[in-house]
Formats: sequence, C-alpha cells, structure tokens
Amino acid sequence: MGRFKERMAKFMYGRYGIDQLSRMINYVCFALLIITLFTKNGLIYMLALAGIIYSYYRAFSRNISRRYSENQMYLKLKYDVLRKFNNYRLRIKDQKTHRIFKCPSCSQKIRVPRGKGRISIKCPKCRIEFTRKS
Repeated sequence: MGRFKERMAKFMYGRYGIDQLSRMINYVCFALLIITLFTKNGLIYMLALAGIIYSYYRAFSRNISRRYSENQMYLKLKYDVLRKFNNYRLRIKDQKTHRIFKCPSCSQKIRVPRGKGRISIKCPKCRIEFTRKS
C-alpha cells in the first residue's frame, strides 16, 4: 500500500488537487445522480457527469493560480450568501424583542426595544429627535 501512495503523490506533484469548490461540485453531482435514480432523466444524468469530469479536471490541473482564483470567487459568493441568510435569520429573531425605525431626516436605521409605549428616539447619526410608538 505504501508504494501506491508514493506513486499517487508523485503523480499529484504540481497539480492543484481538491478544494472547497471541487467538493461542492461533487456534492451537487452526487445529488443529481440520486435524482436520476428516481426520475430517469438523461439531461440531469449528463449534467452530473459533466460536473464530475469538471471536478476531476480541476483536481488534475497544473494551472494552480487559475484554480485558486476560481475557488476564491466561490468562497466569496458563499460568504455573501451565508451572511445575507444569517442577517435575515437574526432580523427575524430580533423582531420579537425590538423594532427598527428609520430616521425621517437621514434614513438611518435605529433599533429600539418593543413594548415601551410612546418614546422619543434620538438619531445617533444626525441628532434629530422624533417620537414613535414602540
């Protein structure tokens, strides 16, 4: 078994290998292959095969800088989507205890606790004071 590892390491030397984008492509292709078991759709099957071939192409590629930049674009997109999802989730959770008002002057969002009745709110940005029911 040690000899196989040495040969594989020698083969992979100077190649890009598997990264997060390749893993995501493999997960999606695996899901598509499972879907084709139930739907018998040839188009989905061909799409899954193309994804697997592309994943292997990325892993065996010697153009490391290009593969690295593709992975960085994927990670940035993933981060942006997760950030928006988490912000939305936190906003939904926060709605039970707080309300958000916009300043009539500068449109700054201001978070105030719920259930305090009629309160005077002072904008931290432009220092305008306005009254709202919380």
